[in-house]
Amino acid sequence: MSSNTRSTREGGSAIVEFVLAVSLFWVPLFLGTLVLGFNLIRAIQVTQVCRDAAHMYSYGVDFTETSYQTLLANLAAGLSLTVSGDSPPFGGTTGSAVIILSTISYVDQTACTAGGYSNSACSNLNSTVFTRQIVIGNSALHSSAFGTPLASDLDSSGNVSSAGYLTHTGDKASNFSPQVLSLTSSTQFAYVAEMWVQSSNMNWWSFLGTPIVSSRAIF
Repeated sequence: MSSNTRSTREGGSAIVEFVLAVSLFWVPLFLGTLVLGFNLIRAIQVTQVCRDAAHMYSYGVDFTETSYQTLLANLAAGLSLTVSGDSPPFGGTTGSAVIILSTISYVDQTACTAGGYSNSACSNLNSTVFTRQIVIGNSALHSSAFGTPLASDLDSSGNVSSAGYLTHTGDKASNFSPQVLSLTSSTQFAYVAEMWVQSSNMNWWSFLGTPIVSSRAIF
């Protein structure tokens, strides 16, 4: 009788241990694997869309036009890139994704002279600057890693005025050259696409925050 009682207790303890092992280790591990797997799939899509956007942008596609913004939104199907309420070139405030397209160049003495500025008046001499920036999607989600040109210097197509990128320090692109790509002449241009996607449907543990998938492409 005593032996049977011990066996019953041991069996009960084994069940408790099994439940604890499953609930505290295997279930979180399984869910974590699912989240990582889904985010990996999403990262591949984000990388491809970002690269396609940069490629088209470098070939002169004007993404302030509604038709091209819609094309980009279709390429990003499932990523909640909303363009219907956008105000070019500043983007909108809805959706879970944003793409920032920037043209970055270098201000040398030739550029200053062509703009009609002496070296002393050309505040951005020997600096990398934004000559254009277009935001597509939710601008509140993220800003460019290299900075944001002054809104007052942008036209409706996102072009920065020559007076702006030559003399306004707010139009400088920080941490770009030589850290990312070396630019040494005003004839050199880098066409940059940056994309961020907020994966709110992957937010299974609120204490970890909402996962964000990002990518960058330069042509």
